[in-house]
Amino acid sequence: MPYPPKQYNLDLLSEENVKKYVLPKYNLQHAQVTRVKFKDTDKQRAVYKVEYLEKTYCLKKVYFSIEELLFVYSSVEWLYRHGIKVPRILPTNDKGRFVEYNNMLFILTPWVEGMKCSFDNIEHVLSSVVNLSNIHTIGKKFIPIEGSTTRKDFQSLHNSLNKHFEQLLSCSNLAYKYNDKFSKTFLQHSDINLLLAQIAVQVSSSINYKNLSSSLCHLDYVNKNIIFDENNKLWVIDFDKCCMDYCTHDISYFLRRLLKREKTNWDLKLAKSCLQSYEKSHPLNLDEYKYILSYVCFPQKFWKISKDYYNNIKRCNHKSFLYLLNKATEKDLQHLNFIICFGKYIEKKFNTKIT
Repeated sequence: MPYPPKQYNLDLLSEENVKKYVLPKYNLQHAQVTRVKFKDTDKQRAVYKVEYLEKTYCLKKVYFSIEELLFVYSSVEWLYRHGIKVPRILPTNDKGRFVEYNNMLFILTPWVEGMKCSFDNIEHVLSSVVNLSNIHTIGKKFIPIEGSTTRKDFQSLHNSLNKHFEQLLSCSNLAYKYNDKFSKTFLQHSDINLLLAQIAVQVSSSINYKNLSSSLCHLDYVNKNIIFDENNKLWVIDFDKCCMDYCTHDISYFLRRLLKREKTNWDLKLAKSCLQSYEKSHPLNLDEYKYILSYVCFPQKFWKISKDYYNNIKRCNHKSFLYLLNKATEKDLQHLNFIICFGKYIEKKFNTKIT
C-alpha cells in the first residue's frame, strides 16, 4: 500500500534503531552505521553508511510508496542488465527488495567508492553526457515489473514556463509596491530576466511534442550522482526521481546545472561539445533543440528566489534573500548572450528560424 507523506521522529531514524530494526533483515546487525544525510522535508530522506567485514553499503530511507519503489528497482535492474554501471538494490534475508520499519521503507545497495563528476573536468563532463545518451537509448524499451506503478512525466514545458513567467510579472508588481532593498535589486535586473523568460515562453510555444523522443530518464543527472571509481569507470546513483519522460528533460537539467556555474559561466563551446557528444548515438531534432533552449533560457534562480521572497515577505530573512538574489543575478548578461548565440547556432544547424 502507498504510504502518505509523513514526518517521523528523529529517534526512529537514529543509527541505533536502524541497526536494531532494519539491518538484521540483511544480517548486518553487527555493522558500523553512520548517518551521512538527512532531509526533514515533506519527502523525508535519510542515508546511512554501513560497514561490515571490509564491505561497505548504502542504506537509504525512501519517501515514496512500495509501487514506486518497485518502479525504481525495475529501472536500476534494467540499466544494470544492459551494461550501465549502477548500484543494484540488494535482497533481504527473505529475498525481498526492501525493509518495512514503522511504516517506513528502506533499501540497501553497495556503496560506490570514487570521485563525483567534476564539472571542471571536460573528460568527466563528456563521458557523463555519452553515458546519459546510452541510458536514453537503453531506456526506450524499458518495461517495469508487475506490481509497480509506471511513473510518467511528459509535462508541457511551455505551460510550466508560461506559469512561471506570469509569477515573475506578479513579483515585478510587488517590487514596485514594497520598494525595499530586495525589490530595488529585483527591478535593477528585471529587464534582462523578464526578457529571458519571454524568450523561453515564446520558443517553447512552438515545440511539437510529438517529435520529442521519450525514454526512462534519471531526472537528477548531476555531478553528485555521477561517480568515477578508482578505475575511472562511471557509475550512476540515486534513481529516486527516475520516470518515463522526454529525453530532453534529462539533458536540459544536466546542462543548466553545468552552465550556470561560475567557472563554466554559460560557455557556448562547452554546451555545443556536450550536445555533439550526446548526438553521436542519439541525434536530436529541431523541436528537441527548442526544448533545450527554452529550458536553459528561463531564469530559474531569479524566478524561484523572487517568488519565495514575496510569498514569505513578512517572516523571511530579508538579508539572506537579498544575498541569494545578488548571487543569482551576477551572470545575467552572460546568460542572455549565451541564449542569443545558442539560438543562432540552432538556426544555422537546421537552416530555419526558431521563433
